Amino acid sequence: MPPTLSFENQLLSEGYTRIAGVDEAGRGCLAGPVVAAAVVLPRDVVLDGLDDSKKVRPDQREQLAREIRRVASVSVGICSEDEIDELNILWAAMEAMRRAVFGLRPHPDYLLIDGNRAYPDCALPHQTVVKGDARSSSIAAASIIAKTERDRIMRRLHKEHPEYHWMTNKGYPTPPHFEALEALGPTPYHRRSFKLARGGSA
Repeated sequence: MPPTLSFENQLLSEGYTRIAGVDEAGRGCLAGPVVAAAVVLPRDVVLDGLDDSKKVRPDQREQLAREIRRVASVSVGICSEDEIDELNILWAAMEAMRRAVFGLRPHPDYLLIDGNRAYPDCALPHQTVVKGDARSSSIAAASIIAKTERDRIMRRLHKEHPEYHWMTNKGYPTPPHFEALEALGPTPYHRRSFKLARGGSA
C-alpha cells in the first residue's frame, strides 16, 4: 500500500497549515555526504506513483522529484564527509535534517520526521514516524528529493573517481567498491570514520 495523507489530514484538522515531511539518504554509504530533505506538499495535490524512494525505479524517482519541486516547498540539507567524520553519521544525519527544515520558506509549523528520533533541540511541533517514507506522503516526497539529490552528487563525484563505480553503487558498500578500495585506498570523499572505508573489507 502506498503512503497516504492520513497523518497530514489529521494535523490539518488540528489547525496546522504547513506540515513538512523530513527524511535523509546516504547513512549507510562509505563515501559521499548525507543528504536530507524537507517537503511541504500542497493539500490538494496527489502525485501519481509517489512512494518510498527505495521502492521506485531511478527514472521514476527523477520524474517524481521534478514534479515535487514544481508543486511543493522543498529544501535540502547536506553534511559533508568531513562533518560525518567529526560528528558521526547519526548526528550528521540529524544536522542535515535540521538544515533542510530551516531552509524552508515560509517555515513549517509541524514536522513529520522519518524514523524514531528528531534532530536535537527541535523546537517545532513534530512527530517521528517509523517507516514513515512508506506511510506518509510528505515523508515519501522528502525521501525522493533526498535520494535524487544525493544520487546527483555521487554521479558528479564518479567523474573524478570512476574506479569506485559510484555511478552505479552511489557510494554504498558493493563488491566493485570494495575491490577499488583494496587496490587504490580511500579518496577524499570516503568517510574515514567508517572502518570499511579506510581500506576495503578488512
